[in-house]
Amino acid sequence: MSRALFVYATILAGAVILSGCGKGSAPDVAAKKETTFISIGTGGKTGVYFPTGGFLKDLINAKASTYHIRAKVESTNGSAYNVNAVMRGDFEFGIAQSDIQHNAYNGVGEWQDKPQADLRSVFSIHPELVSLISADDAGIESVRDLKGKRVNIGAPGSGNRRNAIDALESVGLNFETDIHVEQIKASDAPVKVQDRQIDAFFYTVGHPNGAIKEATAGKRKVHFVPITEIDKLLEKFPFYVTADIPLHQYPSATNTGSVSTFGVKATLVTSAAVADDIVYAMTKEVFENFDKFKTLHPAYGELTKGQMLEGLSAPVHPGAMKYYKEAGLKK
Repeated sequence: MSRALFVYATILAGAVILSGCGKGSAPDVAAKKETTFISIGTGGKTGVYFPTGGFLKDLINAKASTYHIRAKVESTNGSAYNVNAVMRGDFEFGIAQSDIQHNAYNGVGEWQDKPQADLRSVFSIHPELVSLISADDAGIESVRDLKGKRVNIGAPGSGNRRNAIDALESVGLNFETDIHVEQIKASDAPVKVQDRQIDAFFYTVGHPNGAIKEATAGKRKVHFVPITEIDKLLEKFPFYVTADIPLHQYPSATNTGSVSTFGVKATLVTSAAVADDIVYAMTKEVFENFDKFKTLHPAYGELTKGQMLEGLSAPVHPGAMKYYKEAGLKK
């Protein structure tokens, strides 16, 4: 064999070998599906949102090898912040009050004329009651009595703040001019009451709540204030419902009778831009671990699967809908 022919044969054989290696390795590369990282926006660390987000994270991460998804939780200022972060693509999921979800999708409130058309519902979680807690020595027995008082309405970007403003406006009070307003996280307010830096605070939350228990157990005695003059509010905002504060969960509060108020529902929202398989995985894991989910917080104790599909203003995400149809929860 000539030298030229030998070289040509060697090159040809090498090419065949390399070609074979390429064919063998391609499926191996394709089989390694990349992990998708997702974030869940919650709320303050002493409220219900944060541990709920932690539970969702744990469910997804426990099935990382199945779904190829890894989740993390972010503590935030709450509902409105979470909606905006989801719409920016900073979070894949966020927990938000039903009224905030409604306002964002329909372009009202702080989203006036700027509807968030790509906002999507996943499921609702639990009822949240607008709770007004006041120091006994502040002379506050109704929302009207807040005039001239030092009141925390909640942090900017929170649903808590929106609910507080609605409660004030229902009796003709302007939060900017009629009260000495504080705008800190609701979970930080109990300490302010006990330190006599504020007289009262609003907290939209599922009960029982650790921060409110802290407020009622302090040296400065406190009580829940009824929020009753809300007929027009209920007519204007159909997502609000009336409810009573479960006083038996706060034995240290000085109330002697029932306390009426209004409330919303906590919901999980996402964006139309989030992939169907990610939302499907989240939905499936929650509903197929439903009994465990209900033990997460006393506020979840009476939940039913059907109730978790109520109070959703934005369209249900296709990934969630796929599971609901498979499970017979939706037709």
